[in-house]
Amino acid sequence: MKVSVCIPTYRYGHFIAETIESILCQTFTDFEVLIIDDNSRDDTADIVARYTQRDARIRFSVNPENLGMVKNWNHCLTQARGDYIKFVFGDDLLASPDALGRMVSLLDSDQTISLVASARNLIDERSNVLSELSGFRKDCTLLGTDVINYCLFRQNNLIGEPTVTMFRRNQASRGFKENYQQIVDLEMWFYLLEQGRFAYISDLLCSFRIHEKQQTARNKSNLSDVNDVLYLLEDYADKAYITLPRFMRYYLSYDHLYGIRKRSLNNESKRKNVKRLIRSQFGFVSFWGWYPIYKVFKPFLKLYKMLIQSL
Repeated sequence: MKVSVCIPTYRYGHFIAETIESILCQTFTDFEVLIIDDNSRDDTADIVARYTQRDARIRFSVNPENLGMVKNWNHCLTQARGDYIKFVFGDDLLASPDALGRMVSLLDSDQTISLVASARNLIDERSNVLSELSGFRKDCTLLGTDVINYCLFRQNNLIGEPTVTMFRRNQASRGFKENYQQIVDLEMWFYLLEQGRFAYISDLLCSFRIHEKQQTARNKSNLSDVNDVLYLLEDYADKAYITLPRFMRYYLSYDHLYGIRKRSLNNESKRKNVKRLIRSQFGFVSFWGWYPIYKVFKPFLKLYKMLIQSL
């Protein structure tokens, strides 16, 4: 079997049918659909049952207890049988009938490619397109380590969410790192990109849904992502291929903590947690001593990013 299309889902019964339909209409057909529900209390199981009766490629299971987002992603990886992994979250869609085929073609054609991604639509709860998002201006194949450096410098996941990627199962056997909560996907992309090259498709092959109930929105509201950038810098900033100057590494840590602090100002309990983090990472004297340098440097860095993006 060539591809395992993995659908980790939790309380997405109102979206799951559209997700499945977007996969079953693909022109490429050598795939299984692995749907793992993380112990939802909705009608997901009833909806999926109608599809399992129609198509033998669909496998469905329900976790006996709620594992949480990252553990359920990893459970999908352990249950997958295909050579390649294509995540499609239970609220997302494949936006083109040749999405699977085009990604498979790239991985088949070049064994040095470890990660493929595409541009995507951002859609709302009714599947209306809100905007189009692309981390790269055109189709390209790049060194994986160059992409890691570019993402770190731009302070952005230029690759995209799991729904917009495809990768080799044997290169991802480590699984997603469970100490991450928000940028867990970006860390996995870095791990894969250390193993090979990155291929990008600038056409809109996937759709990523934006809504208040998604895990990303919940993480940002409760500051669950507070440590993730610090984890990422700790895991990768000292690698031999990283070209960021030490000043930039310090700046990225500061910028992240300063942004988290601003988000927590109206919540006393969150503010206390952020204060503890600032104390442990910088110390208050160093944190506020660095503030004027940060405010002077930030607009120049923003302008530089705009210039290199336009090239």
